[in-house]
Amino acid sequence: MTHQDHPTVWIPLSDGTRLAARIWRPETNTPVPAILEFLPYRRRDVTAPRDEATYPALAAQGFAGVRVDLRGTGDSDGHFDDEYSETELSDAEATIAWIAQQPWCNGHVGMMGISWGGFNALQVAARQPPALKAVISIASTVDRFADDIHTKGGAQMGTNLYWATQMLGRAAVPPDAAVVGSGWRAQWLDRLENMPSLAFKWIAHQRRDDYWQHGSICEDFSAIEVPALMIAGWADGYRNTPWKAREGLGDKARSVTGPWVHLYPHFAVPGPRMDFVAEAASWFGQHLRGDEAPDLPAHRMFLSEGVRPDAPRDAEPGRWIEIDQTQETATVLRLSPGMLGPETTTETATLRSPLDTGVDGGAFFTQGGDTDLPADQRADDGRSLCFETEALSDPLDIIGTPVLRLPIAFDAPQGNLIARLVDVHPDGCAHRITMGVLNLSHRHGSADPQPMTPGQSEDITLTLDATAYRLLPGHKLRLALSTAYFPLILPPPTDVTAQIDLAQAALHLPSAPYRDCDVAEPPAGDPRPDYPRQTPAEDSRTTQFNRTTGQTTIVQSSTTGVRSHPEHGLTFEDTHKARWSITRGDPLSLEAHEETSALRIRDGIATEVIATGRLRATATHWIVEARLAAKENDKLIFERNWSEHIPRDHV
Repeated sequence: MTHQDHPTVWIPLSDGTRLAARIWRPETNTPVPAILEFLPYRRRDVTAPRDEATYPALAAQGFAGVRVDLRGTGDSDGHFDDEYSETELSDAEATIAWIAQQPWCNGHVGMMGISWGGFNALQVAARQPPALKAVISIASTVDRFADDIHTKGGAQMGTNLYWATQMLGRAAVPPDAAVVGSGWRAQWLDRLENMPSLAFKWIAHQRRDDYWQHGSICEDFSAIEVPALMIAGWADGYRNTPWKAREGLGDKARSVTGPWVHLYPHFAVPGPRMDFVAEAASWFGQHLRGDEAPDLPAHRMFLSEGVRPDAPRDAEPGRWIEIDQTQETATVLRLSPGMLGPETTTETATLRSPLDTGVDGGAFFTQGGDTDLPADQRADDGRSLCFETEALSDPLDIIGTPVLRLPIAFDAPQGNLIARLVDVHPDGCAHRITMGVLNLSHRHGSADPQPMTPGQSEDITLTLDATAYRLLPGHKLRLALSTAYFPLILPPPTDVTAQIDLAQAALHLPSAPYRDCDVAEPPAGDPRPDYPRQTPAEDSRTTQFNRTTGQTTIVQSSTTGVRSHPEHGLTFEDTHKARWSITRGDPLSLEAHEETSALRIRDGIATEVIATGRLRATATHWIVEARLAAKENDKLIFERNWSEHIPRDHV
């Protein structure tokens, strides 16, 4: 089926604001169902390649695709305020109602997206707009405090500063003059004047309060009445949601978890990929136009095996399985000095990791195949307290969320415990299977964190991220425990030492009945168009250790390269630079610098937005700084600085 491409359609809101949309519609006089994706990421440049790899193909299957810029971003009017704000979600409801009323729509709307769009698809579904009939949520969360880019196990994440800086820069990019006309500059300056720096709000909310409960669908799973297809990747930080959604939504949810990073599964790495267009067309066909229901397994996932972090991750070894989550069982392994197995001991263990433990942990928000993924874990394991099995004589399947239970005492009121499961190959190569984090102040929950009593042992439960992994014969399973995991997890105020009573320590390894299943792969090759380039894309990450000072520094740099859209001619480039450092023995030496810049060129006018973030720490406060600057043809036309000391709240 051929389609029409409408590059800019204006969606009016009741307060006079207009949202900019791109709409792909099948070439037919019959009303069709529509699929909405609602994002702050600029449909004209940033998401254009992935949109053009997806929506024309869905239009060929008889669906209208509606890709909308959020209020105050891209070409849309108004001011951006926060992620998943009341304004954003109510705007989405109004947009769904507008779509349903169009003569080309059959009145049934679906919503889908990855990350931000996956988040708000679930949150809007919980508000029950009448025309919304189904959602697909990819790489999202049901709990904004526990499973997002801000905190993990109650511990502050370094990605909090990274993402706040990214959003400060991304949302502040000007609208396209070719769309909004001669008033683009005034609209841009107004946008800059009203742009919030979200780092301060996100870092200030250090417990699970009303701010994080808003938009967390786990607060009331029953509010979602429409079916939801949940998709995630094991190589991404957002890997728990299919598991939790199946628990909370029950038969309203279906899930697929592949080996992927934070990308749509029809062009993600590692392979094998999934034919997402066919999957989405089947899902929305069933729920938006009454097609025959496909016989979908409730819980499909890729069972990885024998993954090597020292080899290219283009394709992952393993196979697709479907599981029965309700039949989960657990194998209990005990901890004894250096060993993981059936033996018990009466001994205790002392743990104090160097503060740069974790430098090979990779990123939470993974988009690249190499620099973002965890490296060989041998160096980090050497800085950790490790327990491992004998070489396996039979395969060992771990399917579900592993749980570690142990008595632990710290010599300070605050401290973090990080647990990693590692596949140790016969040659010593070590692949991180999954991990979990617990800020011990949050051991009884994150609504009202309580400090530890120094020297007093308490029984704690640490739940690791969901996984589906097979250890092969000849391999060993290693449990690595550490009190640091930098820069993913920020350190507590003191360099803590932990005492663990091994006699009561146990690792619970989950599994569930499964059988092989098929997940269709897309046609070979990356479907995203490759726009004409003036400069190449680049990505690097280096780690430096100064033996004289004990300082470890991680430096990251990436650029999309300068590209031009072949249809409307906008030229664009986005860059990221970061520098994180810490000195062994001194958690207050933490210093982080994040910078993002966005270049746009239209009709000989070059605009650039530069956003920076800086984070330091004292024993009592986080010191946070931000800067937003804008240039037109290299002339500075706007600058704003923020600075605040934020009290540390049991972290």
